[in-house]
Parts: sequence; structure tokens; C-alpha cells
Amino acid sequence: MEWCTESLVSGPEHGEFSQTLRTLPILVVHAHSSCNCRCVMCDIWKTREAKSFGVREMRALLPSIRRLAVRWMVFSGGEPLMNVELPELCALLRSEGVRLTLLSTGLLFSKCAADIVANFDDVIVSLDGPPEIHNGIRRVNGAFELLQAGIQAVRNLRPDLPISARCTVQKANHAHLRETLRAARQLDLNGISFLAVDITSTAFNRPLVWPTNRQAEMGLSLAEIATLENEIENLILNAATEFDPGYIAESPEKLRRIVRHFRVQLGLERAEAPACNAPWVSAVIESDGTVRPCFFHRSIGNLSDRSLEDVVNGAPARTFRANLDVAHNAICRNCVCSLNYRT
Repeated sequence: MEWCTESLVSGPEHGEFSQTLRTLPILVVHAHSSCNCRCVMCDIWKTREAKSFGVREMRALLPSIRRLAVRWMVFSGGEPLMNVELPELCALLRSEGVRLTLLSTGLLFSKCAADIVANFDDVIVSLDGPPEIHNGIRRVNGAFELLQAGIQAVRNLRPDLPISARCTVQKANHAHLRETLRAARQLDLNGISFLAVDITSTAFNRPLVWPTNRQAEMGLSLAEIATLENEIENLILNAATEFDPGYIAESPEKLRRIVRHFRVQLGLERAEAPACNAPWVSAVIESDGTVRPCFFHRSIGNLSDRSLEDVVNGAPARTFRANLDVAHNAICRNCVCSLNYRT
């Protein structure tokens, strides 16, 4: 289950931050290492050992959450709802006044509706297209129908809970973005966000970067890029005439950047990094305690033998931030999403 955002609030750029972090506004926690989908663009479901970030680990993390003034916790995975201790984790964090976001496939919403409405401030679900496209990409029979029933179960208990969608644009759905937008409305969602598929990193349980033939299965040909460009221009037009402002999270400029990303993959344009300050304002904690500065960069430590403050302000982390030139870093230049959070 992928997540990233461009959350813009007034404040300084990352260059104005000290390399020693005094606060860490955002934490992403992989609550469970496994997933209940078998998505074509993700290898998380291939993990052989199911691991959960449990209550014991969260209690140990709480002092760091207080000292680093964490304000926003995002539960990702894998599928977070597969963690049987998730309601207890949420209770601990809510007592600290932390905002809680759930990222989910939505397949367990009907079963977990009461816990979702009691514990989360907002929810983001994966939506890959209209029913047939979504089910094909997820490789789960009836995935769209399960998602629809689950969202309705949540709405029945708490109609005002913000639930939005994230669509990963790739070969299988690039010609169906307008249908995906309408599917989001059909599902009674509050909005939708689009991003290009990541095919060049080792994120999402990939031991190695995908080989060229695997990348081609997700990426677009030159003709398909032309189709995507036309689809996005029509998507922008439809959004302006048929939907409320802001229903699509991205601006027209950012939507057009998706086309550019696929052109870069074919060597037709030079890669350019998006604006991002993730390593200065956030961290990603995997279910085994591994800590990363974002989804895509290498580990900076593990919580098994150190506190979160010791990890994010340890020598490897400070050296990484000091030497990171986002504009020229190869991983950043190929990034499909970014966190540009200003405190």
C-alpha cells in the first residue's frame, strides 16, 4: 500500500532546518508487513514473513513521539487492518493528541468499520480504476465490490469521516483516468489523488531494482504516453466542469507532471526532482523497526537497539541529510511523489 503527498503549509524550506532534528511532525508506520492484495505494481504481498508493529513497540516509541512533537501518524503497510493490535495502537496515540490517518486497500472495511470510525481522523484507499480495471490490477476477485461495501459500512456509522482515494497511474489504467474519477464519486469518496507508478526504486519490498522487462510491464510506450496526455487533459477539463474544486488533489500542473514522468522513463526528457523536505520533517518506520528518511532512501537505523531520536539524529541520519542534494540525487530525481511539508 503506497502513500505519499505534497502537503503545503506556510513555513521554512528544508534548507533552513538544522541537520539535528528537534521536531518530527510526521511518522509513517508500517503496521503490518503483509497485504491482502496482489497488485501488479507492488511486491509487498510477496513477503514471506508476516510482521506487525505491536503495542509493545508503540509503548517504547511514545517517549520519542512526545519529545519530537509528532503531530501526525500515518498507518501504512502492507495492510494495516491485518494488524490485530491496531485499535490499541490508535488508542495510545489518540491519548497523545496525534492525528491518525489510515492507508488501506479497503477489503477489510466491512469487518473493521467500527474500529475505523472510532480511531481515525481520515482514510485513504487505493483505487486503480473502474471495477474491472481495479480488480485486474489488484488481482483479487470482487475487490472493487468489497471496497464499495466497506466504504458504505463506514459511512453508515460515521458519514462525515473523510475518505479519499489514491490512484497509481500505469499501463493497465492510463487510458481510464476519467472513469476512475467517476468511480471515486460512485464510491462516495471525498476526493482522489493521482501519481505515476514507481518502477525505478527498491521500495515496496523489492530486493533489487526491477529489470528492464519488468519496468516495461508497468511503464508506457510512446503511443500510450500520447493516450495518457489526452486522458489527463480531459480529466482536468472534467474536474473543472463536473466536480467541486479540490476533488482532485493535484493541480493541472502536477497532473501533467505524470505524463512527463513516463517520458523520462523512455529517455525523452531529463528527470527533475519534485520539491521535497521529507527527511527533515518525517520518517518511515517499517514493521521490523527499520527507520528510513522516506519510502525510497536507505535505512538510517533500527528501533531494536535505539530510540527514534537516536536514530533520526544519529551519525548516519545527520550525514545523509547534510549530503542530500534533492535536486541532483538520482533517487529524488526519479521520485513519483514527495512530502513538502512546511511547519
